[in-house]
Amino acid sequence: MQEEEIRVPIYLMTGFLESGKTGFLSFTIEQDYFAIPEKTLLIVCEEGEVEYDEEMLKKNNTVMEVVENEEEFTSEYLMALDIAHNPGRVLIEYNGMWQVSKLEEMQLPKDWGFVQHITTVDGSTFQTYMNNMKSLFMEMVRHADMVLFNRCKMEDPLASYRRSIKVANQSAEVIFEDEEGEIDVFAESLPFDIDAPVIDIAPEDYGIWYVDALDHPEKYANKVVKFKGRVLKPKDLSSKYFVPGRTAMTCCADDTTFIGYICKSPYTSKLKAGDWVEVIADIKVEKQAVYRGEGPVLYAKQVEVCEPLEDEMVYFS
Repeated sequence: MQEEEIRVPIYLMTGFLESGKTGFLSFTIEQDYFAIPEKTLLIVCEEGEVEYDEEMLKKNNTVMEVVENEEEFTSEYLMALDIAHNPGRVLIEYNGMWQVSKLEEMQLPKDWGFVQHITTVDGSTFQTYMNNMKSLFMEMVRHADMVLFNRCKMEDPLASYRRSIKVANQSAEVIFEDEEGEIDVFAESLPFDIDAPVIDIAPEDYGIWYVDALDHPEKYANKVVKFKGRVLKPKDLSSKYFVPGRTAMTCCADDTTFIGYICKSPYTSKLKAGDWVEVIADIKVEKQAVYRGEGPVLYAKQVEVCEPLEDEMVYFS
């Protein structure tokens, strides 16, 4: 996102071939709520089996430009399109095999800026892509505002799919659709007792608890939780706080992220970064800058240094 005022908003659509990008954009362009008086520029970087209807585009004041080679997709190319079409907004259907980071780092025409990034996923082929192109996919969703899984079935491990996204992008909205439309929010069967006096989180269940608390913090408000984690002391936190958590693998052994919730404790000053601790804490839901809104905040009842876990990593597969 650019800091200066955005005159031409860019809507970025990413996803692998045949994941539903064209269908999503075609439907959106035709909607009354999406209409604007200015011209819409549609940049297509990947052509699949589904094609855009030229009459539909013309009717909705949309002009399409096709880019066949990644080498052609440059800052100079975008600036030339800005001069040629003077668009009021830009839609980009990005090639699933091109790195999104290159686009994010590209110098854009004056007053252009990204306002929304949506990634579409074919639920029927998701596992295959995760097994073979996980790194490329995770880069695709890292900064997405929405991740839309289509062609899903209720028997699919949708909760696991959601966790895979959330560990890479905590703020992304994750939606699942089947042939009849959006699948209602489902309640995952949790491997721990959320109504116990103390919710005891086993090491192998840490990732499930973390994402469930991220999605539904209200479920854990005023509960007590117990788990083991490693101490992180971010510089931007008050000296009374630390973060007990675990390292999660997002796409490969070289691409990991630390996941955990901030914890307030009178013993924080005695803890060293990297220490392994067992934490028993009350959970509150509060506004915190690190969450950009409300999120779980732990108030430690007990913090004890413990032996490291045999495997620190949290896996989402």
